[in-house]
Amino acid sequence: MAHADVPTCRLDERRADLAARVRAAGWSQCVVVDDDRVVLGLLDGEALEGDAATAADAMREGPTTIRPHVTLDDTVKSLAARRREQVLVTTSEGRLVGLLRRADAERRLSAVA
Repeated sequence: MAHADVPTCRLDERRADLAARVRAAGWSQCVVVDDDRVVLGLLDGEALEGDAATAADAMREGPTTIRPHVTLDDTVKSLAARRREQVLVTTSEGRLVGLLRRADAERRLSAVA
């Protein structure tokens, strides 16, 4: 259910290069990870399009994450309560699994109801 193809980038990557790569892939955000794919931050919206030189300069640190074992129902409720449209899914070690969109989870839940 989580989109494992969400773009990733490294701390030292140039923000201008990232923005072009992310847009070309059809995304509007990039997850900043280390060499082990541990999530360090998130670049989206203005941060992705801003004037910062590198991902490290522009990223939002400590994005909200959930673990793969959390049920879709609980995830949807949590996202709705926080007025969020998406959340990063990570392992207990913080490694990126993917990005889960609330709309996708709601569709899946309604299909099995």
